[in-house]
Amino acid sequence: MDLLRKIILLSTLFIIANSAPPTCYSAVLKLSKGIMVSMERLEKFSVTRQCLAHLPKLYINVHNACVVIKLRDHIYALENLIIPECRTLKRISFLKFRIERLHNMIARLCHRDLVFYTDDCPALERPPKPEEDIEK
Repeated sequence: MDLLRKIILLSTLFIIANSAPPTCYSAVLKLSKGIMVSMERLEKFSVTRQCLAHLPKLYINVHNACVVIKLRDHIYALENLIIPECRTLKRISFLKFRIERLHNMIARLCHRDLVFYTDDCPALERPPKPEEDIEK
C-alpha cells in the first residue's frame, strides 16, 4: 500500500511539473510553426491552392524585426483576395484568424519578450536555410 501511495505521489508531481503554462515566447513560436504547417497543407489542396497563389510567400521568423510588417501585409492580402470565393472559405478564414492572432501577440502582448536578431525583410519571402533555423 505504501508503494502505491509513492507511485501516485510521484506521478502527480510529474504531471504538475509538466503542466507549467507556456511563456509568451513559446506561444509565439508554436503559433508561427502552426501557421507555416497550415500554409503548406493549404497549398496541397486544389481549392485553396488557387487562393494562396495570389498571396506573397511568407516564411515566419519571429526573430526578424520585419515580421510584424509582413504579417500585417499578409492579413491585408487575405482580406482583399482577388477571388471572392476564397474569402468565404473556412480554411482561409481560419488562416487569417491565426495570422491576426500572431500579429497581435508579437506587436502587443509579447513585444518585450521577443529579441529581434535581424531586420532583413526579403528573408521572410524565401525559405530559411538550415543553418538559419534558430529553434533547432
